[in-house]
Amino acid sequence: MVTRVVTCKATGAVSREVAYYISSLRPNARRIGGAIRGHWSIENGLHWVLDVVFREDARRLYDRTAAENVAFLNRLALSVLRGDASKGSLKVKRKRAGWNIHYLAQLLGIPHS
Repeated sequence: MVTRVVTCKATGAVSREVAYYISSLRPNARRIGGAIRGHWSIENGLHWVLDVVFREDARRLYDRTAAENVAFLNRLALSVLRGDASKGSLKVKRKRAGWNIHYLAQLLGIPHS
């Protein structure tokens, strides 16, 4: 069980949150806390990138299957863009792939003349 005290930066309101975790780690608060923070930093970083690069929060898909498929394709595209060593942000690379068929083919490993 983890109890967090959360302060809203906008309003200053303070609230408590309780979360429960199951783990095979020995009961050591520092180690378990580090594992939880590490998990959420990765999770939050991925969601932040998907929102900034692909504007996922602005997308309104009401069909669950369509939403899952689009989310999968966004994560796949993000992985391909991150694998490209050329200069530029992920957002710039995404736009470039949309505008330049040669660059898109290079990203996908497709020979293009």
